[in-house]
Amino acid sequence: MTFGQSLKTGLIGACVAAGFSLAPLPAAAQSGGTIKVGILHSLSGTMAISETTLKDVMLMLIEEQNKKGGVLGKKLEPVVVDPASNWPLFAEKARELIQKDKVAAVFGCWTSVSRKSVLPVFEELNSILFYPVQYEGEESSRNVFYTGAAPNQQAIPAVDYLAENEGVERWVLAGTDYVYPRTTNKILETYLKSKGVKDEDILINYTPFGHSDWQSIVAQIKKFGSAGKKTAVVSTINGDANVPFYKELANQGIKAKDIPVVAFSVGEEELAGIDTKPLVGHLAAWNYFQSIKSPENEAFIKQWKAFTKNDKRVTNDPMEAHYIGFNMWVKAVEKAGTTDPDQVIDALIGVSVPNLSGGYSTMMPNHHITKPVFIGEVQENGQFEVVWKTPGLVVGDEWSDYLPDSKDLIADWRKPLNCGNFNVKTGKCGGKGA
Repeated sequence: MTFGQSLKTGLIGACVAAGFSLAPLPAAAQSGGTIKVGILHSLSGTMAISETTLKDVMLMLIEEQNKKGGVLGKKLEPVVVDPASNWPLFAEKARELIQKDKVAAVFGCWTSVSRKSVLPVFEELNSILFYPVQYEGEESSRNVFYTGAAPNQQAIPAVDYLAENEGVERWVLAGTDYVYPRTTNKILETYLKSKGVKDEDILINYTPFGHSDWQSIVAQIKKFGSAGKKTAVVSTINGDANVPFYKELANQGIKAKDIPVVAFSVGEEELAGIDTKPLVGHLAAWNYFQSIKSPENEAFIKQWKAFTKNDKRVTNDPMEAHYIGFNMWVKAVEKAGTTDPDQVIDALIGVSVPNLSGGYSTMMPNHHITKPVFIGEVQENGQFEVVWKTPGLVVGDEWSDYLPDSKDLIADWRKPLNCGNFNVKTGKCGGKGA
């Protein structure tokens, strides 16, 4: 370990130990009769299969908070927009929410390309985005709070599990063609090679959003897996393309015992649209599963089914991320005594709230949260049985230790550092690649 890596690890450890005791911030008057909350999720297009349920859970959380008296004595008012799986439209809708609707914060986006689209808007207008989905890392913005998993909270543990528990030696990295799969697979490829995996034992494939003809790609995977070494697919396929992908795996007789698939974007909601019988034994890596037993989760599931008036509606990991992020925002606003973005951004660091697996998640100075990691196995009923979990919480690493330009970078949004890419070797902010 280099001095820079040691300092990076030490700073993170110090942050965890410190507990972030912050003095209360002065209260400020709120304008208007309600506090508006923006909901920016695709309700149509290729990502609606995943994002519609996040809009619904936000409405449930807001309704529940209003029953408790709202926030700062005011009711919360949801403002829902549909960016329709259109990445430039995300930016346009975000601008409307902030400038026209005057929302206090926005909960939204799924794909990294949608988050990258809105990022300049939130930074220009100094508003707050809570982003609830696993992503590729390599980013830390003062205006974004990342409540989904960074690669070290999902992708790296999943690969370790497959290598150590399934004896996997050959790797298919299959993803949708955009920033999250490409950057995640870049990290995974570097990580696998650092573990001694050879070039010829890594197959990388990308397909467009909404891809439906998987016959030749699955045949290629099947051939790649017939070389006498245990093979697995690490899937960063997003959205409705997952349905025909899994169907084609079944059509070509690929079973989990032969070539297991571990998915990072397939949860209970996506499985609800698939015949899961041929998929039994395939895997997913998340920080939450509906099947987890805890009083908090049981209460959440009961509340969800009552809110939707549908016993068949399922819960999933990004829903829990919104549950955590929303409760953190409420706690920070009450702590700050205002919805003023600058004061809420400062107040959010160090806030801890219950997660749904029976513990607490904390907002770290890099605007990422602490999370447990679970590997789940698909069951016939569309749920996941947890087959592995981390012994404790994992701190989200915004800058990967496995990319040369990132290994010496940290983010810390507390004063005096107040920097999203501080180079621990050079001692300078903005020092990527230095």
